[in-house]
This record gives sequence, C-alpha cells and structure tokens, in this order.
Amino acid sequence: MVEQWGIRVPARQGEAIRQALIREGALDASLRVLGDGDDLIFPLTGPRERAERYEFEAHPGRAPLPRHELVGGIAILQEDDPAGAEKILALRPSLHTAVFAKGEVSGEYRTREFTVLAGKPTTRTQVTEHGHRFTIDLAGAYFSARLSTERQHILDQVQEGEVILDMFAGVGPFAITLAAKAALVVAADLNPQAVELMLENLVQNRAKNVLPVLADARRLSPILPWKFDRIVMNLPLAGTGFLTDAFRLCRPGGAIHFYSLVSAEGEHTARIQELGGTVVAEREVRSYSPGQWHAVYDICTEDKVTRPRF
Repeated sequence: MVEQWGIRVPARQGEAIRQALIREGALDASLRVLGDGDDLIFPLTGPRERAERYEFEAHPGRAPLPRHELVGGIAILQEDDPAGAEKILALRPSLHTAVFAKGEVSGEYRTREFTVLAGKPTTRTQVTEHGHRFTIDLAGAYFSARLSTERQHILDQVQEGEVILDMFAGVGPFAITLAAKAALVVAADLNPQAVELMLENLVQNRAKNVLPVLADARRLSPILPWKFDRIVMNLPLAGTGFLTDAFRLCRPGGAIHFYSLVSAEGEHTARIQELGGTVVAEREVRSYSPGQWHAVYDICTEDKVTRPRF
C-alpha cells in the first residue's frame, strides 16, 4: 500500500475526470483507482484543491513500489531501500529525490534526520497547496503536507479582519493560508531555519499581512501588544505546555485550535476547562500509530457576549 494524495469524484463523471487528469499530468498511473460506493478516488501526483490522503494499491501488472510518501518533489521511503528509491524516481519523472527518514520529528526545532537514497542530494523542495507555493526543507524545519485539508478547514472558520497568532508557524503554511482573510497574522517559531524559509514563502506568496517572529512561544506574551481573535497551536508532541500562554494571548470569546497526539477522547478537556475554555469540538485529523492519533481541539475562551464561529 502507498499513502498518496487522491481526489474523490462521482463515478458517473469518472472517465471524463480521468482523461482531464491525464492531460494535466496529475494522475498517478502507478497506483490503482479506489472505488467507494458511488464514488471513485483517483491517485494524484501531488496535492490540489479538495485532495486528501488515501491508501492506494500498486496498479495491477506493474511491479509494486516500496511504501513511500510524496512531499513536493521528494519521495520519503519507510525503509532504507536504495534500489527501491531508484525505481520510484524512474517511474515518477516529477520527483527529483528519494530519501529515508531515520527517525521521528524531535528536538526544540522540530527537525528530522534523512538519508538521501537516490536523485539530487537535497532535502529541499517546493510544495504547491491550494494555490500557494511553499519552499520547504524536510531536514531543516517542520512541514506536514497531511495538514493541507486541515488548513482549509480553519480558513473556512476565519472571519474577515481577524488578528491571528500562529504560535508554532514553521515555514508558514497555516499563517499564509489564513492571511487571505485576516487583517494580521503573527507567525512565530523558535527555529531560525524555519523562519528563514518562511520569509521566502511570504515573498513568493505575496503575503504582506504576516509578521514573522523568531521567538520562543513562552516569550510572546510580554512582547506582543495584541490580544488575538484566533490562535493556532500546531505542536502535537508538546503543545500542552503552552496552553496557559495561548489563553493569556487570546481575547475573551476568541478561538484556539490546539493540536495534540492523544490516546483517548477528551484527554485534554479537563485542563482546557481549568484554564477557562470550552471545547466546541474535538476532531481526529489523522491516525499516528496504533492507539494514538493526531487530534485538534477547537476551543472557545469563555465570554458570555461573544463566541467565535467554528
């Protein structure tokens, strides 16, 4: 099985859409189309509007490829398999590099170590997502292509003119996405390389209302003059330790989107209530490992007059 971007379409429109995807070079012909009731799910060569992540089988009659994930022009293999890496690059002309992830995301800079197995000796690439283009470096700064749909979900909740804080902005995908509706987005990160890449991304996406800040999230309250309408907390391994800071920075009646790895529903509800928040929704973003998943808590900071729109 291969995890890849896919797009769900009505089966009655399947052939017309398949031909259109082929003309665009967007159909991943090495993977088998999925059937789901009255829908078909076409495997794509990369992310696009309405695309989500699915598990696809290798196409019948073709040699199966090693299990991998595509991020921009890079294939991330789950095994240290140089021969398999060469095969992937040979079958996917749009890719320039295949790597093996030697460990999980770790450290205060949220980085991960990779070994280049084939192709160009780089972990840097470009990712296109819902009309935005992000320069990323897999080894230098955190980026998750799997949160593409989630970023759009949050954007749908933002009201025009909001002042927003992204506490762990990385290379800027949440901040740049939400800037389309916000009056101002403050995008903070502790990792200098992440902020450097974010600056590149702000220029190439012409995001003029995003303020990048190189800072520890715990230091933001004394230096920022705003109370924010909405705060994004995408630090799933350690975000709990920053909840107090987020509540301090959020206005009464504002919204906080708190991402965390959890092993039980409602795992953080009591702590959120202690801080004066109400959990409006708790959603599973994606599975992470057996018995653990990446969840987001949509939180309202209590105010009897105003509640955010979720």
